[in-house]
Amino acid sequence: MAAACIFCRIIKGEIPSFKLFENERLLAFLDIQPLSLGHALVVPKHHGPKLTDIPDESLTEILPVVKKLALAMNAENYNLLQNNGRLAHQEVDHIPKPNQTEGLGIQWPAQNTDMDKLKALFDEVKAKM
Repeated sequence: MAAACIFCRIIKGEIPSFKLFENERLLAFLDIQPLSLGHALVVPKHHGPKLTDIPDESLTEILPVVKKLALAMNAENYNLLQNNGRLAHQEVDHIPKPNQTEGLGIQWPAQNTDMDKLKALFDEVKAKM
């Protein structure tokens, strides 16, 4: 784990989070600046700036956890996104994006958080996990 990595700090418990799922390799939690209610992150506990830096054993567990989250949230429509590199809009080290004009363009209109609503959603989803 990297000392300055926000995900590593969340995994270590240095930053509080609404943990939806945790095992020895992964942590899933609600985003506190969500794009929409239910915005969650599933992160490997192995620190790596890019997908290619994460051991396969951790990667094989991600999609089953995403599936459980989608079912627990009764999500009919959702996006699954994984960014690699600054040009690909990777703000925190975690679609090919060769330059500024090619590849997927993303807007990220984060919203202010109503912590009471987030806590209620957390309780509801956590109970189903």
